[in-house]
Amino acid sequence: MEKNCRNWTLVLVLCGLLPLATQAGRQMPKLSDKKLCADSECSHPILIARALQDYYPQDCRFIHIQQGQSVYVYAMLKDRGNLFWAGSVQGSYYGEQEARLGFFPSSVVEETHALMPAEVEVKTDKWDFYCY
Repeated sequence: MEKNCRNWTLVLVLCGLLPLATQAGRQMPKLSDKKLCADSECSHPILIARALQDYYPQDCRFIHIQQGQSVYVYAMLKDRGNLFWAGSVQGSYYGEQEARLGFFPSSVVEETHALMPAEVEVKTDKWDFYCY
């Protein structure tokens, strides 16, 4: 019975009938084994980018980005052609959207300000891809 419930939950999420929030609190598949950062904790932003288009997340590991928003990039995933970066966005000055870290395709942004070089290679762990 429990296995059938999990299968139905997956079907409902994939069909968009069950919110992605139901994925919160669990480990998600790793997108990469390594990332490039400015420091060993990936706590300093590498660059600031501007969103070229809207991006709607695939699951809870990713963040929603609206065209024109500034994105602070903290890490660039390796091993898969730098397809995904990790960063945060904030709403407008009086906006309701709070800052949140997550992944997004590097192709939906363009670099506007380089801040620090991404020269430190860091291994990813399960917490990099954990859904909260």
